[in-house]
Amino acid sequence: MFLCSMKTIREALLSFDEPLKLIYDEYEINSIKYLYISEITQLSKVQLKAFPEFELTDEQSKKISDTIQQLKTGKPLQYILGHTEFYGLPFNVNPSVLIPRPETEELVEWVIETAKERNQVENILDIGTGSGCIPVTIKKNMPTARVSAIDISEQALITAQCNAKLNNVDIVFIRMDILNELKSEILIPDANHTMLTKYSIIISNPPYVTENEKTGMHINVLNNEPHLALFVPNNDPLKFYRAIADLALDRLEENGLLFFEINENLSKQTVDILVDKGFKNIVLHKDMRNKDRMIRAEI
Repeated sequence: MFLCSMKTIREALLSFDEPLKLIYDEYEINSIKYLYISEITQLSKVQLKAFPEFELTDEQSKKISDTIQQLKTGKPLQYILGHTEFYGLPFNVNPSVLIPRPETEELVEWVIETAKERNQVENILDIGTGSGCIPVTIKKNMPTARVSAIDISEQALITAQCNAKLNNVDIVFIRMDILNELKSEILIPDANHTMLTKYSIIISNPPYVTENEKTGMHINVLNNEPHLALFVPNNDPLKFYRAIADLALDRLEENGLLFFEINENLSKQTVDILVDKGFKNIVLHKDMRNKDRMIRAEI
């Protein structure tokens, strides 16, 4: 079937299969094609399945063909669309930021649940914010909290600021190299604002993929998503965790909490770092796939 000849939803759905089979498995292809065709037709997945003979416009057919050509290169659909959903909220994404993952949604849910249980959380800091999905979602669900976010990448912070505006929340954004805290810059209009001394909660999903693990990564991640936010050297894979733990010791208030998303293969070593630094009540938390992917620790 020639891509340009597709006339119906049925033909459009089938047109994704052959070109993408060398890159994605069947489950991923189905997810991609239904998401994209729903996007351009404004029909739900249920409607697409119920009305397969629904006719597409010439413009819709062309968009599908163009998108398949981009997908064949391994470019993620979220970057093609320019947006994605996280915790039920819209977020703009581009190659300067990682595409938010379901595991990070689980981390955010754990933070929100814990914070609401405490009922006295005021100041929250996200380190390595990327698209801003963590602080924006927390602020949206905890509107009285004061939320700040750090990243080293200026382009990532621009995207995160846009996402804060998109979701109508106020976040304090700080440009900082967490490995060199002296190099920081407040990126908000209020020139009198200074980085808060103490926080109730600090959260981070820092780079944790080792160079050795690159070979097992999908081409669409490896060739498109920012390596700055992904990779760490084999000889020092937990350098960000040590630096953030040190900052947390200085910046968390009494009984404050540190949350990490972690490399499942380095869970014990990450816990050991926190134990050695004197954190208490350390909890290693499994994700939906029963893998050790999150940690909570108290100061």
